[in-house]
Amino acid sequence: MTQTTPSGTPSTTPGAQPSADPAADASTTPTEVPWANDTVEFTNTVSTPASWSSATWRPFRNVIVCRMAPGSEDKVGPVFAYYDRTTRPQDLGVVGRALLSYEGLYLHVIERKEDPEVSGQRRGLPAFQAIAEAIAPYVTPYPSYWENPSHSVAKQFYSWVPEGEVSPDREMTVIVQRMKPGSEADIARVFAESDAGPLPTETGVTGRWLYSMEDVFVHLLEQDRVKAAAVRQNHESMRPAFAKVMADLAPYVSPYRPETWQSPRDSVARVFHRWTAPDWKPGD
Repeated sequence: MTQTTPSGTPSTTPGAQPSADPAADASTTPTEVPWANDTVEFTNTVSTPASWSSATWRPFRNVIVCRMAPGSEDKVGPVFAYYDRTTRPQDLGVVGRALLSYEGLYLHVIERKEDPEVSGQRRGLPAFQAIAEAIAPYVTPYPSYWENPSHSVAKQFYSWVPEGEVSPDREMTVIVQRMKPGSEADIARVFAESDAGPLPTETGVTGRWLYSMEDVFVHLLEQDRVKAAAVRQNHESMRPAFAKVMADLAPYVSPYRPETWQSPRDSVARVFHRWTAPDWKPGD
């Protein structure tokens, strides 16, 4: 287990449990808490750096889903910000990450140069154990079958990108909903049917990746920034097309918190930490 000294500095005891987040698990113990007074800023989209302005390249993304103590973004975000700033995740193949929160959930999107199955590089940060100890009071496992950190990695079950080049000026929204366990094939079918038509192009969609973890459905939606803004301003004109997709999904997908949900905007997770490697670009 992890203990905390009176000064607030985590220390390790024998038999410490691994972090629920598999991107934070190794063997470095911090001697101070330099991020103690740092805070976070919230946004609704994950920005794409200008250095990634390729019209075809996309990072390989893993999504980690855990539970997080409500209101602890200021405790978790600065830890990653400090180590992203002072170490070199890019040397492990990680070129970006986004931390998001949604209704008691913690979402960690790791962006890599390539699939770890190809590169063999599975770690996300050089200072894994220091991070694991710092976030342990706030981030805990989600799935009922959890036994080790790898069980916090959501399963990708669908992806789509359009043929040809798209605008390099893109942003990503992370949408979280409740799903009927085991309905991945049905959800994928609905999106595949929609993505085969004109709707993605009309709404500026440049990529879509779907993930599941038990009853949690995570939708990474990448869009042309300019077209996405236009759609938000003129949402009514697209309502019939959106309504069909939502109706087809209704047997399998529902709001994560129906008692507070009022519109699709209420399903969008908030970003509280964003990092991209400052000295890397596609092709390096």
